[in-house]
Amino acid sequence: MSKVPYLLQRPERRTSCVVFASPHSGRDYPTEMVQQSILSPLQLRSSEDAHVDRLYADVPRFGAVMVSATYPRAWVDLNRRVDEMDPALVAGVTRVGLNPRIASGLGVIPRVVAGGRSIYRGKISREEAEQRIRTVWKPYHRLLQAVIDESLALFGQSILIDCHSMPREALSVVRSGKGRRPEVVIGDRYGASANPGVVSEVERAFRQQGFEVSRNVPFAGAFVTQHYGHPARRCHAVQVEIDRSLYMDECTLEPRPDFSDIRARVSAAAEVIADIGVERLPLAAE
Repeated sequence: MSKVPYLLQRPERRTSCVVFASPHSGRDYPTEMVQQSILSPLQLRSSEDAHVDRLYADVPRFGAVMVSATYPRAWVDLNRRVDEMDPALVAGVTRVGLNPRIASGLGVIPRVVAGGRSIYRGKISREEAEQRIRTVWKPYHRLLQAVIDESLALFGQSILIDCHSMPREALSVVRSGKGRRPEVVIGDRYGASANPGVVSEVERAFRQQGFEVSRNVPFAGAFVTQHYGHPARRCHAVQVEIDRSLYMDECTLEPRPDFSDIRARVSAAAEVIADIGVERLPLAAE
């Protein structure tokens, strides 16, 4: 088990207001989880954004900060509100209203992995759930807030790129503006989490690298973009989802032979994004 729930990678000299973060690529599965789970280790990893942190590993070279989770999404989901507890998994939790994420088993402490497969045979204690939040969720978000505040202090604005990958099957009925299946989905909560100019620059960066890009469908952003994206405060948050079948075998989670090529294209897009600055993007009041 990791002693620190995140990996913070800083540039030698920070020149960018952009913060890249990968909340779902953690792969340090606690021994007790593996022992308690009714799934195989590979099945446990099925909801992991495997290798996303590797795709963006060059970010510090571009003067930007990179934050990566070390614990897996199946242990605690850093892209959920801290109070999104699932009463079907956590003992002593009372259901309050209808939350589709919780209902599907994808609360802050997930009940299922990809395909709706249950992780545990029964429930876990509320004490255990709260310990995961206290030791993993809260330290990760304290750090993320700290580097965002640093961006504001140094550059007058902050741009958070929330890095994810998506299963190919999620795109089966989705088409980009050109009628093609998207390879990258940019999420800004339909304009609520980032200035339109920032979002356009992010989209342009991926299009320049030959990716088919669409916006907000089927992923518009979740807790991270909602919580950290406040354009009127000069804080922008943009979610980036990449089709994971482009760079890995979705069954084995092993990188494809051309992984380095995809990584180079993502890295080139990240370099352009890291260069987004206040001078070129006047901020409109919201």
